[in-house]
Amino acid sequence: MVADQFDLLEGAERQEWKLPADIRIGTSGYSFLDWIGPFYPEGTARGKMLEHYRNHFDTVEINSTYYRIPGIKTFEGLARRTPPGFEFMVKTHSSFTHERALAVEMTAPFLDAVAPLSESGKLRGVLAQFPYSFRCNAQNLDHVLGGARRFAPYPLFVEYRHDSWLDPSVKEAMAQAQIGYCNVDEPALPHLLPPETATTTRTAYVRLHGRNAAQWWNGGGERYNYSYNDAELGEWIERLQALRVKADRVYVFFNNCHLGMAVKDAKRFMELLQEKLGGSP
Repeated sequence: MVADQFDLLEGAERQEWKLPADIRIGTSGYSFLDWIGPFYPEGTARGKMLEHYRNHFDTVEINSTYYRIPGIKTFEGLARRTPPGFEFMVKTHSSFTHERALAVEMTAPFLDAVAPLSESGKLRGVLAQFPYSFRCNAQNLDHVLGGARRFAPYPLFVEYRHDSWLDPSVKEAMAQAQIGYCNVDEPALPHLLPPETATTTRTAYVRLHGRNAAQWWNGGGERYNYSYNDAELGEWIERLQALRVKADRVYVFFNNCHLGMAVKDAKRFMELLQEKLGGSP
């Protein structure tokens, strides 16, 4: 019964995922009301958005877990409503990255909640996005490295926002702990991280936030109000090719979610990549 539901698509025929198996492209979240119109058909209920999203992408980041750890049934539903081969990355709760005094007590509820995704074979890892104020020092590095044990058996990927973490010894320590490094695209502002093609495990990870320098420090959704042009996306096509040499699989997530720009740019990125690869799966 569940399998049949994937052939009864609402509003659109299912699109085949035509990229090579080692490349996964998606967006950071999917259930945004301002995507209705730009991406979701008018009248789409939030509870039906995944059914549309899954026709266009084969992976997604779940970011709502940063704010609140949902019940197990939420992840049971995500596993049930997505087809075989669909993959999830789940962001850690803010207690690990921002409110670190609460990290210990919030770990078990988080692991319990995501268990259904793991049991379905669709959970590929957890993402920890640390704030700009989180600077590189021995104590903070120990906290990061401890995440490998805290979130085991799930692979941990870490995104930094301050360039103090560019110290080569950080990547060496992460590689030893088998923690994945997140490459980012963001405005070229002082002490933000530049684009990289770094890997510390056999899985490469990329997040594109947009380059809205004027609004970056103001916070809120306007920070991600940015649409990439073809030349900018082309830069990441080249970096992705370099990452493929180093990794068994590459994940690319667009986080410029304002008004569905992430979807538009992710789909255009897929088109450009297919052209680069000669249209071959």
